[in-house]
Amino acid sequence: MINEVQDLLDKYLRWLKDKTVLRQIKDWVEITTPYLDRHNDYLQIYVKRDNNGFILTDDGYTIGDLRQSGCELESKKRKELLMLTLNGFGVKVDNEALLIHTSADNFALRKHNLIQAMLAVNDLFYLSVPMVVSLFLEDVTSWLNANEVRYTPRVKFTGKSGYDHMFDFVIPASKKYPERILQAINRPNRDNAQAFAFSWIDTKEVRPANSLAYAFLNDSDHAPVSVSNVVAALKNYGVRPVLWTKREELKEQLVA
Repeated sequence: MINEVQDLLDKYLRWLKDKTVLRQIKDWVEITTPYLDRHNDYLQIYVKRDNNGFILTDDGYTIGDLRQSGCELESKKRKELLMLTLNGFGVKVDNEALLIHTSADNFALRKHNLIQAMLAVNDLFYLSVPMVVSLFLEDVTSWLNANEVRYTPRVKFTGKSGYDHMFDFVIPASKKYPERILQAINRPNRDNAQAFAFSWIDTKEVRPANSLAYAFLNDSDHAPVSVSNVVAALKNYGVRPVLWTKREELKEQLVA
């Protein structure tokens, strides 16, 4: 099993390296990553030297794109949720740009954290219909609370690779069930599924042997075919996908 997991990690890292493109822009280097945003455009970050280290930033893209799409972040609750998400990755906001400082030794880890923060914020706050008030993560939280599920929110684990991974909920082991890790995926697509799968594969080796991973998939606003593709992909990586419209079928496994 450990060799199989190592092979999956190696394939992921090769894909990440092969699909990354660099371009010099004056004092900055533009890094085009293989991760896609909701417009199916490749995520880009920018790097420049800063004294003895480096600055990495999204140049304001993530928050600016959400605002242009009608998703405002002005309410106290949403500001708190934004900062909680960014703090988990060690990312700051400067004039709406996501920003992180790093040394040369920690460059790979900090780059990983910035990209994961961009993906997390985009998925967390993106609403397909601007008039919708509730966020998917809020819906999942309310459902867990209503069913008296014991959980710890927004938990960060360091994986075997040394990368940090943030998970939405962790349910402790009980007499009946092992530790359960839950992730709310608002936009079920290849990149979000792959990012969570990598986080789980990397973390699995340092968690209790029988730990389980679940992905809540928001299937209310997405085509059945695209969601079914994500379901199949997650199963291949040992993640248990749960369609939000069928969440009641999972209740017994989480409450116990």
